[in-house]
Amino acid sequence: MATAITLASNASATGNWYPWPGGRGEFRVEASWGGGTVKLQCKGPNGTEQDVGTYTTLTADGGGVFDLGAGEIRCSITTATGVYAMVMRVPDGGF
Repeated sequence: MATAITLASNASATGNWYPWPGGRGEFRVEASWGGGTVKLQCKGPNGTEQDVGTYTTLTADGGGVFDLGAGEIRCSITTATGVYAMVMRVPDGGF
């Protein structure tokens, strides 16, 4: 069974943390960008936010694939408005 998590729905500010079960996922975003950025973040060992990677830092509508262990994730929004962001777990054998 695939896991899908809505991280932002018509948002303009960084959202809440959500549990991620671990594994490969796809991060997708649509927004009114205005020069803004939306990043997928996870919590580091000391609880501080860390960017997940290059392919999950977006400045235009699109998405990127990531591999991440179990933990908490969120999308960090800078300047962009009307942000819709989600992650979907890619089942084993996906892609």
